[in-house]
Amino acid sequence: MAAATTAPNPIRRNSSFSPERESFHKFFECWLAEQNQHLHDLISASSPARDGDDQALRPLIDRVMLHYEQYYKAKSRSAKQNVLAMFSPTWRSSFEDAFLWIGGWRPSMAFHLLYSKSGLQLEAQLAELIRGLATSDLADLSPSQLALIDDRQRTTIHQEKAITEKFAKHQETVADASMVELSHTITEMMRAGGGDAAVENEAEMEEEVESALAAKEEGLEEILQMADDLRLSTLKEILNILTSMQAVHFLIAAAELHLRIHEWGKKKDEAQAQTHHLEAHATAQ
Repeated sequence: MAAATTAPNPIRRNSSFSPERESFHKFFECWLAEQNQHLHDLISASSPARDGDDQALRPLIDRVMLHYEQYYKAKSRSAKQNVLAMFSPTWRSSFEDAFLWIGGWRPSMAFHLLYSKSGLQLEAQLAELIRGLATSDLADLSPSQLALIDDRQRTTIHQEKAITEKFAKHQETVADASMVELSHTITEMMRAGGGDAAVENEAEMEEEVESALAAKEEGLEEILQMADDLRLSTLKEILNILTSMQAVHFLIAAAELHLRIHEWGKKKDEAQAQTHHLEAHATAQ
């Protein structure tokens, strides 16, 4: 038993701290601040008086989409350095974590957001629509637009399922024969104890462990990229279907939902941490 507790451990992967994780965390905070500014700009542009003014609206929409593209480019660069951080993001709240799909939002959720906002605006402006007045927002989706949105939603769900299945298969590789054999070999090494031979074996097995885990991380990086590509392409496809003013309203809804959920989740985490602190202090008394 003593040998098992004092034997060298071939697995030395650390990492509660990661420069890449910290760097992306800072980037995300700056990105959120910029998203908040874009939200103000979008709300200002959503005035009915601006409807039809594509020369003013289109540059704003392009600027907001560029902001999303910059986010995914930065995320991709960080994932190449530390993909695991993207699956356990410290920059998001516990509440947000619970609803993540492969390191981000589920692409099909964009359609739920669109239909929810459309329904709310439809209820709010039903009288105008009954009188045949155009509202120019998401309550005013045409039959052809709805058909295109429905088609895009079906395609997105199909692609989403394919990525989910690929992710599930990759998760199962953690228990494949090579991993089971490796874990057993290392367990036996730890039981055997020290000695010169053990030191040599430790270095050799550490390389095997690093190689095995690196292969798993490479698979995660590939799947994360597929998921992020689908997230971004879904946004672009939806905006391509909408008019400029409708796109402004959709981007407003997306930013509001993202910013508020992040804010509410952080407050819950802070309250929970405060509760734990008080309980620990009371126990120490």
